[in-house]
Amino acid sequence: MRITPSSTGKEIESLALTIHKLVNELPVTMRTRNFKGIRLEDGIVVEYDYTGPILEKVLHNGEKCSETPENGPYKGIPVFVVPLIENDEVIAAIGVVDVTKGIYSDLMEITKRPPSREKNMLKEENL
Repeated sequence: MRITPSSTGKEIESLALTIHKLVNELPVTMRTRNFKGIRLEDGIVVEYDYTGPILEKVLHNGEKCSETPENGPYKGIPVFVVPLIENDEVIAAIGVVDVTKGIYSDLMEITKRPPSREKNMLKEENL
């Protein structure tokens, strides 16, 4: 699979569906820099011409974002969006919508592994 800044919703469908399954079918959105993309819910494609305010923000600034949109179909629901970067260029943005009312967010935070002892020691040496 080759994803480019000009890939369409149809062309990114298999990756978006894979991520959708990985997160236990939480809603997933994805778009490329030059084309609107895809929105998935409950195992099916809801839309092939989708964009949202947080996807747009991440495409613009190239940084992950956890935010609650003020408009669109996920208004008032926390979303997590990350950029897909290749050769220092943002080519797409992928988002997961936390319709669990924060349970998914809490689980992600709880299951973070603490930094390894070696990493902590390296940080202390560099101080």
